[in-house]
Amino acid sequence: QVQVVESGGGLVQAGGSLRLSCAASGSIFTVYTMGWYRQAPGKQRELVATISSGGSTNYADSVRGRFTISRDNAKNTVYLQMNSLKPEDTAVYLCNANVKRLGIVVPIDYWGQGTQVTVSS
Repeated sequence: QVQVVESGGGLVQAGGSLRLSCAASGSIFTVYTMGWYRQAPGKQRELVATISSGGSTNYADSVRGRFTISRDNAKNTVYLQMNSLKPEDTAVYLCNANVKRLGIVVPIDYWGQGTQVTVSS
């Protein structure tokens, strides 16, 4: 089994900052790409940022320059530093990890339960 657990959400005023963390644990051989997605009420889930095991990053246009994704491969953990937050960043933020499990050939995507980020105006 693999568990993906997020932390660090909360309520912040516009212009403020938050740092999200996400750790993958369990029967892991290796973790490939990790990423953050978000889903606001009534909207589709959208990509926020991803980072490969080698450190290559990808950002949504709406967050580029304000958010920074990073990871600690030794801890199978990914972070999202969010600065200059806007009310439109309000959403549930979900972590995704592409994991090759011990004894299983094909990597599988695992999702966390999500953490709420609310930005007040």
